[in-house]
Amino acid sequence: MESIKDRVAIVGMGCTKFGEMWDQSHRDLVVDACYEAFEDAGIEPKDIQMGWYGSRETGFTGTQLASALKLEYIPISRVENFCAGGTDTFSNACYAVAAGVCDFGLAVGVEKTKDHFGGFNMFIVEPFDRTGVEWELSPASQFAQLATRYFHHYGLSYEEGKLILAKIAVKNHHNGTLNPKAHFQREITVDKAIKAPMIAYPLGLFDSCGVSDGCAAAVITRPEIAKNLKKDYILVKGLGLACGAGQSVLQPEYDFVHFPEAVAAAQAAYRQAGIQDPRKEIDVVEVHDCFTITELITYEDLGLSPRGKAPEDVEAGTFNLEGEVPVNTDGGLKCFGHPISASGLRMIYEVYKQLQGKAGERQVRDAATGLTHNIGGINGFFTGAVAIFGRSD
Repeated sequence: MESIKDRVAIVGMGCTKFGEMWDQSHRDLVVDACYEAFEDAGIEPKDIQMGWYGSRETGFTGTQLASALKLEYIPISRVENFCAGGTDTFSNACYAVAAGVCDFGLAVGVEKTKDHFGGFNMFIVEPFDRTGVEWELSPASQFAQLATRYFHHYGLSYEEGKLILAKIAVKNHHNGTLNPKAHFQREITVDKAIKAPMIAYPLGLFDSCGVSDGCAAAVITRPEIAKNLKKDYILVKGLGLACGAGQSVLQPEYDFVHFPEAVAAAQAAYRQAGIQDPRKEIDVVEVHDCFTITELITYEDLGLSPRGKAPEDVEAGTFNLEGEVPVNTDGGLKCFGHPISASGLRMIYEVYKQLQGKAGERQVRDAATGLTHNIGGINGFFTGAVAIFGRSD
């Protein structure tokens, strides 16, 4: 497979505040995020030649994006790939630009999960739909099973495992306080996280991400065009997407302590980017911490920690803001929030700002390479997405 490395560049990004945006429609959020991206890129809406619109709940076709931005008869595709939808939307725009189909592509992810269709209702269809009678595995229940298995597999007691997860939650809450666009902006303590109400054993309230509204957008072009627009454009180094068909949970040897789809997506992105040792070569990372156990497992899936050793790295502060490999510097899903199809682009927005040196109080020193990761699905049908970025210099 030919690599996407250095063939496309991000020249503009925008992101709304995430949260309970009762006074804004999804179109309002799209306008806010996209116009921030247009201004950042130094272009106008009329310069966009193709668009990709990621959403589970707030639109039926690409016409929703055209309507919000008043775009005139350009091709727009609606993309939906569960929690990996934002990154998939971005990838589609990158591939079109790299292929020379357009000079400027727009990728947008948006959701109104708080009040659209009566709340967090994903309208899941077969093979996931159980008509509300046999819903065996809600997301919390599913990821809770991974937590209990991880504790057992690596010999952690409940108390030891909960302490590790609590430290991840405390880290992300701290990072969220440094980001004015994050949904939750308050510090918590380890004790508070451990003693929080149980959601699905052993996961408590502070092990779980919020249900949020929000939108993020990116303007993508070729490097030769980007260099005429701005000096601090960011290059795409690698993209990986892997969709599972439930293979793992159907295999008796599956260990329930890794996501094969995330591993496959990461390996594909690493090959394209030429990454040999991600722990040494990646400066800032955004992972899909829908639950704290997901972040813990992802450290190992991405090769940032050896198998079974992620708890030791958490204890050592490896993934803290001042640590060896800062993870979820903007608060992650845990504190920034999780509007399903917007999350991947929100992660890219954070890495984009970090690599430009514009992340404010949460800036990682000398950040030159960054990675974003998503894992989405239910009942074993997962999609993994990984993207790698680098500074233009």
